[in-house]
This record gives sequence, structure tokens and C-alpha cells, in this order.
Amino acid sequence: MPGTFEPLPGGGAAVALDDVEISIIRSLAVQLLELIGPGPAEDASGDPFAELFAEGPSEPPADPVVRRLFPDAYRDPEGTADPKAAEEQKAHSAEFRRYTENDLRAGKRDNALAVIRSLDALSTAGDGGAVLKLSPDQSRQWLGALNDLRLAIGSRLEITDEDDTDLLYRLPDEDPRKPMVMAYLWLGGLQETLVSTLLP
Repeated sequence: MPGTFEPLPGGGAAVALDDVEISIIRSLAVQLLELIGPGPAEDASGDPFAELFAEGPSEPPADPVVRRLFPDAYRDPEGTADPKAAEEQKAHSAEFRRYTENDLRAGKRDNALAVIRSLDALSTAGDGGAVLKLSPDQSRQWLGALNDLRLAIGSRLEITDEDDTDLLYRLPDEDPRKPMVMAYLWLGGLQETLVSTLLP
């Protein structure tokens, strides 16, 4: 089981992690929280009805990594030559973002916090490792957080398609991106094996 998730009887998943792996995942999850941003302000009204209709931002984030986590809902990947159509897409995206981004941020924040809390609850064994056991709900939260971490790292590495990923395997060891690439690929392996535990 080292380094890969395996299904648990009755649902959920387990993975053996050493101290270094625990530290890396936790550190990345904390950085993800910083990217996502803080939750509701402490001086919020506390009125759930008001919060339901609270509006979020209408402009896409300036940071390309955060923009990758919260992309425009209406966008032609090929780009549109028609300026009017482009403006309409921008307006629709702004409207969609205004009413959805706060909830999306809250969900991503909850997932990252679930990762941190589950790692903090681990008791390491004498060999410096531990077995992380997740319930089905925790597995889904981990899956969301792993996906977000890979999106963030992939954005920093400027990965846009499979060809870019193939190039990563051929990076020389002295390339400064190598540690980030190793984390990206390792998280991908964790994500893939976790997905397999959730399949019927």
C-alpha cells in the first residue's frame, strides 16, 4: 500500500505515508488555502438567507493560478474573432461568477481543510510513517483537494495539454522546476489511485 490508495472494506480508502510525504501534502494544502483566500468575514451578518444571496466577484482573478481554479464559465477555448460574441461571453461569465464563486471557494476551502485536519490527526508509527484512513466522504474531499493542487501546480508549470506533461518526464535533474514536477506527478498518482477506490 505504500504511496497508493487502496479501498477499505465497507467504503473509504487508505494510504501509507511517511513523515516527508505527510509534510509535503500538508504544506501544499496550506498554500492552497492561501490561494483560495479567507472564508466569510467575522462581521458577517450570520443571516443564512442574506448569505444565500450574497454576491461574489464578477471579474476573474488576476493570479493565473487562482484563475485556473476559478475559470470563466463561458469561454471559447479557440477564442472568438467576433468582438460582440466575446463581450457577451465576458458578460455571461461575470454574471455566473458573481453568483457561484463564493460557494466554489467555500467548497475548495473545506476540501483543503479536510486534508489538513486528517493529516494532523495521524499518529506516526515508530518507523516515521502512518496509515491514513479516509471515509467515503473524506475520500471525495481529498479527491477535490488533490485535483485543485494539481491544477495549481500545473498552472505554475504552464501545463496546458498532454504534450506539456510528456515534456516534464524529460526534464534534467538540475532544472529548477524538477521538484514541482515531481510533486505534480506524485499527486497525480495519488489522485488516480484514490479515484479507483471510489469506483463501484
